[in-house]
Amino acid sequence: MTEKMLARKDGHIGTMTFNNPERHNAVSFEMWEKAGAIMEDFRSDPEIRVVVLTGAGGKAFVSGADISKFGDERATLEAQTRYNATTERVYNAVATFPKPTIAMIRGFCIGGGLGLAIACDLRFCTEGSKFALPAAKLGLGYGYGGIERFVQTIGPSQTKDIFFSARQLDAAEALRIGLVNRVVADADLEADTMKYAATVAGNAPLTVAAIKHIAVELSKPEAQRDLAGCKSMVEACFASQDFIEGRTAFMEKRKPQFKGK
Repeated sequence: MTEKMLARKDGHIGTMTFNNPERHNAVSFEMWEKAGAIMEDFRSDPEIRVVVLTGAGGKAFVSGADISKFGDERATLEAQTRYNATTERVYNAVATFPKPTIAMIRGFCIGGGLGLAIACDLRFCTEGSKFALPAAKLGLGYGYGGIERFVQTIGPSQTKDIFFSARQLDAAEALRIGLVNRVVADADLEADTMKYAATVAGNAPLTVAAIKHIAVELSKPEAQRDLAGCKSMVEACFASQDFIEGRTAFMEKRKPQFKGK
């Protein structure tokens, strides 16, 4: 049986691939569970500094839930509640991941796939990529957390447009409204994404982690923000060996070698 979720580690970069190309990488309950386990492994591995999420087959990033399995996985309210809880855990794990995440999108990015992409820090796509959130055409409810991530990324008006109409957007429009960060030629997507990921991975890990943590805290209601934790992480940057290395490398006109310490 083909493994539906793939994980790879290349130096400081972790890659998680949704591997169900015959169904445009539609995601089953088991795939969501495995995705959560992969992200936890990347989180706990100190060597991994950046994570890239992508889909296999060249035709889709993730095309949403596997509707063929709705009868088994989401037929009752109890089953639907269990399914939603599992998917939301994965979305939250990505959205609050302590290391930078990049969605590398080729082809269709639909439904839950777009929800997953919006949970990432950055989204790079090909010129031929297509985006849609068809919940209104399927009668599905879409939870508070998911809507909140869209609003925080593209604003309330654009979010309502995408959800109300359930229409399809091309890459140019996705870039214009801020749904994606970068649009590149299909042949260049992987090279450009991995080059960018390597650049981020080569920067000071404590600095990047502090920025990510503060950005996550800023997405919370003000009363719930961990300001002490933010301050502590910033102070840790200035107290680190990497801060000394960064200054020294600058003066010596060489590339710094950061250790995350």
